[in-house]
Amino acid sequence: MSAATHQIRGLELDDDQYEIEQALVRNKYVARNSTGDVVLRGSQKRLKLKEQFPFEDSDGTDVFEVKADSIADVAGEYALIDSQTGERVVVLDNQWSWMGDQWKIRDPTTEALIAVIETQNRAVEFLRHLHSVFGFVPHAYEISDPRGNHVGTIEGQLGLKDRYDVEIEDASEVPREPVIAAAMVIDAIEGN
Repeated sequence: MSAATHQIRGLELDDDQYEIEQALVRNKYVARNSTGDVVLRGSQKRLKLKEQFPFEDSDGTDVFEVKADSIADVAGEYALIDSQTGERVVVLDNQWSWMGDQWKIRDPTTEALIAVIETQNRAVEFLRHLHSVFGFVPHAYEISDPRGNHVGTIEGQLGLKDRYDVEIEDASEVPREPVIAAAMVIDAIEGN
């Protein structure tokens, strides 16, 4: 299965490095490529029974939306839906534990695994759950393909606003769009 199978119409992310930054006040995000150009914006809709995250490109055109499959489900499934076709592109599946989170990106029809985004430092994640004093330590995730091969990283940066550097070293089988969307959704859902 190639990355092209899970493309979002009207959006083409082909860079290897992105920076994702959260607004200071709410779960509103912007993604920039390696040259600093805005490529994607997303925000968590407030006061919705189901989590909802609309995303738009740099021109303000709606390109996709991430929706929770059930009401108030922190450890559940979120569908990435193409705005042009209304079809599910991928499903983000959260596997929560005290030792860290694991997010699976799956095919919406076959449920085949496309990629995994997993906490890098389980000990720090465990300490975070025990006491809020460890909350200042930035989050770090590893991105891997279905066979467990390293694809890239999502590295949190220390600062007033949540900021992540996303590096995709080998995306031949892993589509970039769901990975970038997942980085924003993970931050919002986990309250990082």
